[in-house]
Amino acid sequence: MDGKLKIKISVADRVYPLTVDPAQEEGLRSASKKIDAMIKQFEENYAVRDKQDVLAMCALQFASQVEQKQIDYTNDDQEIIKRIKKLNLLLDQYLEN
Repeated sequence: MDGKLKIKISVADRVYPLTVDPAQEEGLRSASKKIDAMIKQFEENYAVRDKQDVLAMCALQFASQVEQKQIDYTNDDQEIIKRIKKLNLLLDQYLEN
């Protein structure tokens, strides 16, 4: 357990003891706060009685955000590749003259 931290993270009114790298602590605490805020929002806006349903909706929302970012990055990458190919073509034409 060299350099590891023992921390407690609270999610949905439950405490989870974790052993993590120090670099992970801030991200885990931030994620915990975001999950709890999202749970509160779902409970206030929807007639949800079961904590498991709220947690499932949180998981779905976070997962869809990750997937959307991957889709956006893929689209950005394709645009960048197009631009590089166009620049290469222009350079080739310039060097031929």
